[in-house]
Amino acid sequence: MKTKLSQLREEALKSLSAVEEMDILENLRVQYMGKKGELTNILKEMGKLSAEERPVIGKIANEVRGEIESIIEEKKSSLKLAVINQKLKTESIDVTIPVKTKFVGKIHPITKVVREMEQIFMSMGFSVVEGPEIETIENNFDALNAPQNHPSRDMSDTFYISENLLLRTQTSPVQVRTMRENTPPIRVISPGRCFRCDTPDATHSPMFHQLEGLVVDKHITFANLKSTLEEFAYKFFGPDTKTKFRPHNFPFTEPSAEMDISCFKCSGSGCPTCKGEGWMEILGAGMVHPNVLRNCGIDPEIYSGFAFGMGVDRIAMTKYEIDDIRYLYENDMRFLSQF
Repeated sequence: MKTKLSQLREEALKSLSAVEEMDILENLRVQYMGKKGELTNILKEMGKLSAEERPVIGKIANEVRGEIESIIEEKKSSLKLAVINQKLKTESIDVTIPVKTKFVGKIHPITKVVREMEQIFMSMGFSVVEGPEIETIENNFDALNAPQNHPSRDMSDTFYISENLLLRTQTSPVQVRTMRENTPPIRVISPGRCFRCDTPDATHSPMFHQLEGLVVDKHITFANLKSTLEEFAYKFFGPDTKTKFRPHNFPFTEPSAEMDISCFKCSGSGCPTCKGEGWMEILGAGMVHPNVLRNCGIDPEIYSGFAFGMGVDRIAMTKYEIDDIRYLYENDMRFLSQF
């Protein structure tokens, strides 16, 4: 076996040193080192050797294996380098050829509006909180003081998943979760998607976006609500913006109001954006109802608060003069690239 191993070593080294192509090198590797290769066939005969001869022959076989593997790796490296050098000599790059234009996406107008709103409210000390889009009836209606016969509870207005679960109709449940998980003072905003059974048209969509805010602390009054929302209006719509509050009714606030702003396009003189009225409604607000505070484990005798909510989609439509809410969800880059 010593003679066979020696002959295999010499033959393999001679054959491998003369190789100049990668596929021939691979064939030789299989011929000498493969499962059915020549070295394997020789080693199969070791069972015929005596106990004294096996260690000696095994050592020689390992040395032969190591030499053959070493020269194969060296040859492989040199052949790869030769291929690269050949490409460098023969191939060239025409740096004058125009490169392909890379497509760069645009930030969606709703995302732009939400980010701008978040920055404004964060500058006033608010934190941003989020919650699940699948909510419980308790958080979406009961804890918010909505009566059992409230229209929003109807099957025709709300997407019910089960008797106790639904797709949230507003981001107000995030306020409920926040009040139950934290002790005042609380100052948060909660942007997110909401869902209602609306037939899609120019101003309605079954999915839309809201941004709501909540402040709970000692000695909070309607004056705090008014000054906060006026500050937001000045920063978002411009320093010349005027505001007015109209009485309204929401089950989760008392007193309640809707806030209008003077049209930032025509400064109140009347235009298509404000439908000739000079004013635009942008949000609803009010002082947090004592029942809501109690439902969330907060004593209304000690704490008070205010809440507000606005439709992000409609504000984006107003700001960018979009006349159909469906454009926002059609993913048409010709439309979205304008923003």
